[in-house]
Amino acid sequence: MEQLTAEDVRVVAAQLHRQPRGCVGTAHRCACGNPSVVVTLPRLPDGTPFPTMYYLTCPRLHAALSTLEASGFMREQAAALAADPDRAAQYRRAHERYLADRAALPAEDVPQIAEVSAGGMPDRVKCLHALAAHSLAAGPGVNPVGDEALAAVGDWWQAGPCTGGER
Repeated sequence: MEQLTAEDVRVVAAQLHRQPRGCVGTAHRCACGNPSVVVTLPRLPDGTPFPTMYYLTCPRLHAALSTLEASGFMREQAAALAADPDRAAQYRRAHERYLADRAALPAEDVPQIAEVSAGGMPDRVKCLHALAAHSLAAGPGVNPVGDEALAAVGDWWQAGPCTGGER
Protein backbone atom coordinates (compact mmCIF):
# COMPACT_ATOMS: atom_id res chain seq x y z
CA MET A 1 0.00 0.00 0.00
CA GLU A 2 1.26 3.44 -0.91
CA GLN A 3 0.48 6.43 1.25
CA LEU A 4 -2.40 8.51 -0.10
CA THR A 5 -1.12 11.91 -1.24
CA ALA A 6 -3.07 15.16 -1.45
CA GLU A 7 -3.04 14.76 -5.24
CA ASP A 8 -4.42 11.23 -4.90
CA VAL A 9 -7.27 12.56 -2.74
CA ARG A 10 -8.03 15.20 -5.39
CA VAL A 11 -8.06 12.56 -8.16
CA VAL A 12 -10.18 10.11 -6.14
CA ALA A 13 -12.66 12.89 -5.33
CA ALA A 14 -12.92 13.64 -9.06
CA GLN A 15 -13.37 9.93 -9.84
CA LEU A 16 -16.08 9.45 -7.20
CA HIS A 17 -17.71 12.90 -7.56
CA ARG A 18 -17.44 13.22 -3.77
CA GLN A 19 -14.78 13.37 -1.12
CA PRO A 20 -13.35 9.94 -0.24
CA ARG A 21 -14.06 8.73 3.30
CA GLY A 22 -11.68 6.84 5.55
CA CYS A 23 -9.03 6.30 2.88
CA VAL A 24 -5.49 5.69 4.09
CA GLY A 25 -3.65 4.47 1.03
CA THR A 26 -3.53 3.56 -2.61
CA ALA A 27 -3.58 -0.17 -3.33
CA HIS A 28 -3.41 0.01 -7.13
CA ARG A 29 -2.70 2.61 -9.78
CA CYS A 30 -3.97 2.60 -13.32
CA ALA A 31 -1.50 2.65 -16.21
CA CYS A 32 -1.97 6.46 -16.32
CA GLY A 33 -0.76 6.76 -12.72
CA ASN A 34 -4.10 7.63 -11.14
CA PRO A 35 -5.35 5.61 -8.19
CA SER A 36 -7.79 2.90 -9.24
CA VAL A 37 -8.13 1.19 -5.82
CA VAL A 38 -7.82 2.86 -2.44
CA VAL A 39 -7.49 1.31 1.01
CA THR A 40 -10.31 2.27 3.34
CA LEU A 41 -10.33 1.83 7.11
CA PRO A 42 -12.77 -0.68 8.60
CA ARG A 43 -14.61 2.14 10.39
CA LEU A 44 -15.45 5.35 8.53
CA PRO A 45 -14.89 8.71 10.24
CA ASP A 46 -18.62 8.91 11.10
CA GLY A 47 -18.37 5.58 12.96
CA THR A 48 -19.96 3.38 10.29
CA PRO A 49 -18.43 -0.11 9.97
CA PHE A 50 -17.06 -0.50 6.44
CA PRO A 51 -15.92 -3.96 5.29
CA THR A 52 -14.81 -2.92 1.79
CA MET A 53 -11.14 -2.26 2.49
CA TYR A 54 -10.15 -2.28 -1.20
CA TYR A 55 -12.43 0.29 -2.80
CA LEU A 56 -12.54 0.67 -6.57
CA THR A 57 -12.36 4.32 -7.66
CA CYS A 58 -11.84 4.25 -11.45
CA PRO A 59 -15.16 5.17 -13.07
CA ARG A 60 -14.28 3.47 -16.36
CA LEU A 61 -13.54 0.17 -14.67
CA HIS A 62 -16.62 0.61 -12.47
CA ALA A 63 -18.82 1.02 -15.56
CA ALA A 64 -17.26 -1.97 -17.32
CA LEU A 65 -17.80 -4.16 -14.26
CA SER A 66 -21.40 -2.97 -13.93
CA THR A 67 -22.02 -4.06 -17.52
CA LEU A 68 -20.39 -7.41 -16.76
CA GLU A 69 -22.59 -7.86 -13.68
CA ALA A 70 -25.69 -7.19 -15.78
CA SER A 71 -24.61 -9.86 -18.28
CA GLY A 72 -25.01 -12.73 -15.78
CA PHE A 73 -21.28 -13.09 -15.07
CA MET A 74 -21.83 -13.31 -11.30
CA ARG A 75 -24.29 -16.18 -11.72
CA GLU A 76 -21.77 -17.99 -13.94
CA GLN A 77 -19.00 -17.47 -11.41
CA ALA A 78 -21.19 -18.72 -8.55
CA ALA A 79 -21.94 -21.87 -10.55
CA ALA A 80 -18.22 -22.33 -11.26
CA LEU A 81 -17.45 -22.10 -7.53
CA ALA A 82 -20.16 -24.64 -6.72
CA ALA A 83 -18.87 -27.06 -9.36
CA ASP A 84 -15.15 -26.85 -8.59
CA PRO A 85 -13.94 -27.53 -5.02
CA ASP A 86 -10.41 -26.33 -5.83
CA ARG A 87 -11.72 -23.02 -7.14
CA ALA A 88 -13.98 -22.67 -4.08
CA ALA A 89 -10.97 -23.32 -1.83
CA GLN A 90 -8.96 -20.64 -3.66
CA TYR A 91 -11.86 -18.20 -3.22
CA ARG A 92 -11.98 -19.01 0.51
CA ARG A 93 -8.21 -18.38 0.74
CA ALA A 94 -8.78 -15.02 -0.99
CA HIS A 95 -11.35 -14.19 1.70
CA GLU A 96 -8.90 -15.17 4.45
CA ARG A 97 -6.14 -13.07 2.89
CA TYR A 98 -8.51 -10.10 2.66
CA LEU A 99 -9.30 -10.41 6.38
CA ALA A 100 -5.58 -10.71 7.21
CA ASP A 101 -4.77 -7.63 5.12
CA ARG A 102 -7.47 -5.64 6.92
CA ALA A 103 -6.25 -6.88 10.32
CA ALA A 104 -2.78 -5.56 9.46
CA LEU A 105 -4.08 -2.00 9.04
CA PRO A 106 -3.28 0.41 11.85
CA ALA A 107 -6.95 0.61 12.81
CA GLU A 108 -9.28 -0.46 15.56
CA ASP A 109 -11.00 -3.81 15.42
CA VAL A 110 -14.59 -3.54 14.25
CA PRO A 111 -16.47 -6.57 15.62
CA GLN A 112 -19.49 -6.01 13.35
CA ILE A 113 -17.38 -6.92 10.30
CA ALA A 114 -14.89 -9.33 11.89
CA GLU A 115 -15.55 -12.19 9.43
CA VAL A 116 -16.89 -10.07 6.55
CA SER A 117 -14.59 -9.41 3.61
CA ALA A 118 -16.14 -8.12 0.40
CA GLY A 119 -17.92 -9.13 -2.76
CA GLY A 120 -19.72 -12.08 -1.18
CA MET A 121 -16.57 -13.99 -0.26
CA PRO A 122 -16.12 -16.73 0.82
CA ASP A 123 -19.35 -18.39 -0.35
CA ARG A 124 -21.10 -16.08 -2.81
CA VAL A 125 -20.35 -13.80 -5.74
CA LYS A 126 -22.05 -10.54 -4.85
CA CYS A 127 -20.06 -7.53 -6.14
CA LEU A 128 -17.57 -7.64 -9.00
CA HIS A 129 -16.35 -4.14 -8.14
CA ALA A 130 -15.08 -5.30 -4.74
CA LEU A 131 -13.69 -8.56 -6.11
CA ALA A 132 -11.84 -6.82 -8.96
CA ALA A 133 -10.49 -4.23 -6.51
CA HIS A 134 -9.16 -7.07 -4.37
CA SER A 135 -7.52 -8.67 -7.40
CA LEU A 136 -5.87 -5.40 -8.39
CA ALA A 137 -4.63 -4.81 -4.84
CA ALA A 138 -3.46 -8.36 -4.14
CA GLY A 139 -2.18 -9.16 -7.62
CA PRO A 140 -3.07 -11.98 -10.01
CA GLY A 141 -3.66 -15.47 -8.70
CA VAL A 142 -5.19 -14.53 -5.35
CA ASN A 143 -8.87 -13.97 -6.14
CA PRO A 144 -10.06 -16.15 -9.02
CA VAL A 145 -13.38 -14.35 -9.52
CA GLY A 146 -11.78 -10.90 -9.45
CA ASP A 147 -9.09 -12.07 -11.86
CA GLU A 148 -11.66 -13.41 -14.31
CA ALA A 149 -13.75 -10.25 -14.07
CA LEU A 150 -10.71 -8.13 -14.91
CA ALA A 151 -9.85 -10.40 -17.83
CA ALA A 152 -13.42 -10.17 -19.11
CA VAL A 153 -13.51 -6.34 -19.12
CA GLY A 154 -10.16 -6.02 -20.86
CA ASP A 155 -8.00 -2.91 -21.00
CA TRP A 156 -10.30 -0.33 -19.44
CA TRP A 157 -7.48 2.22 -19.18
CA GLN A 158 -6.78 2.46 -22.92
CA ALA A 159 -8.79 5.69 -23.32
CA GLY A 160 -6.43 7.54 -20.94
CA PRO A 161 -6.94 9.07 -17.51
CA CYS A 162 -10.47 8.75 -16.18
CA THR A 163 -10.36 12.20 -14.58
CA GLY A 164 -10.15 13.99 -17.91
CA GLY A 165 -6.54 15.07 -17.70
CA GLU A 166 -3.03 13.96 -16.98
CA ARG A 167 -1.77 13.92 -13.44
